[in-house]
Amino acid sequence: MTDSAGTRPFAPFEWMLSLRYLRARRKEGFISVIAGFSFLGIMLGVATLIIVMAVMNGFRTELLDKILGLNGHLLIQPLESPLTDFEPVAARIAAVPGVKLAAPIVEGQALASSPFAANGVLVRGMRAADLDKLASISKNIKKGTLEGFDQGQGIAIGKRLADQLSLQAGDNLTLVAPRGAVTPMGTTPRIKPYRVAAIFEIGMSEYDAAFVFMPMPEAQAYFNRSNDVTAIEVYITDPDSVDRYRKLIAEAAQRPIYMIDWRQRNATFFNALQVERNVMFLILTLIVLVAALNIVSGLIMLVKDKSQDIAIMRTMGASQGAIMRVFLITGASIGVVGTVMGFIVGTLVCVNIDSIRQFLSWVTQTDLFPRELYFLSRLPAEMDAGETVAVVVMALGLSLLATLYPSWRAARLDPVETLRYE
Repeated sequence: MTDSAGTRPFAPFEWMLSLRYLRARRKEGFISVIAGFSFLGIMLGVATLIIVMAVMNGFRTELLDKILGLNGHLLIQPLESPLTDFEPVAARIAAVPGVKLAAPIVEGQALASSPFAANGVLVRGMRAADLDKLASISKNIKKGTLEGFDQGQGIAIGKRLADQLSLQAGDNLTLVAPRGAVTPMGTTPRIKPYRVAAIFEIGMSEYDAAFVFMPMPEAQAYFNRSNDVTAIEVYITDPDSVDRYRKLIAEAAQRPIYMIDWRQRNATFFNALQVERNVMFLILTLIVLVAALNIVSGLIMLVKDKSQDIAIMRTMGASQGAIMRVFLITGASIGVVGTVMGFIVGTLVCVNIDSIRQFLSWVTQTDLFPRELYFLSRLPAEMDAGETVAVVVMALGLSLLATLYPSWRAARLDPVETLRYE
């Protein structure tokens, strides 16, 4: 044994002893089993944390893209008087730097029916030019076309709605609105058939089943709005900076308006997602913590089993620091390798998560990701570099902390007392 005075920290003999202790022998089988479970626990904990956080990020990003791709970042509603001047107001707002689109809309609820079924829908009247700029619709037309949208009485409906009503492009869809013509007998429902000009698929099941787009003049006539619109949807380049656009848009409108931004309209939904994400992180961190505690118990048992070896090394000149480093390397190796493997497994699963979901659905013959429940047509996963680094650092930190007490206990063993009772 090299003299401690001439041995640098983490010398080759310390690594050699550490790796030897990691290899299982027959009489140390139980200790190696504990080490194996510790490795598996850390690997699974890190992988699960990475996967769950990536899926939560994917959900938020996908839902944000779908919701804000169809609904504006700012909703402009009239105050004091109806929006009869919607065209000049929309033109002035669209001229504000950072505003991508200011689209007047006429909105109302109706019952959509076909000879096969019926479903409640939200009818939105828009100008053809505005609808063409709405990429979530114009870029996702699956059947039919939006050409000549303003000229005819054609409408655009979502794919899920088309499936539910058994409709194809070119078929007729009947819309029933509760407020129609006023007669001496009272207000009668308005019932009118429309040709399905286009079928779109946004990818968010709720929208694909509920939205019907109609030419602006036709929507104004259908909902008894001859000269005005319900609101103006404003789309901006940077949704997270929506507050700085409020004053600019209010000045550009040049009339009394009421503004609601996307955070206010979806506050409950996105706050619930954030809370769920934080709670999931805390719960899954416990998996890594339990695995780290397994390292503690395994090392304590290893120290007890190797107490005679420790005493002999001490009498041959090994320092307390050298003994502590030997067991530190032993425990930390389990944590480091487990964390690295967990990172690799988590990354591979995130990259192929939708393929894995489809395979498991095929094997179990069940729908593991029903569109009706999760709103999205595919399972998203988006790894965030900062979060992934935080998970890896946390796992390494817990693994290192778990080795400190057993290593300190090994270094504090009295060689004389140990050898006397062996």
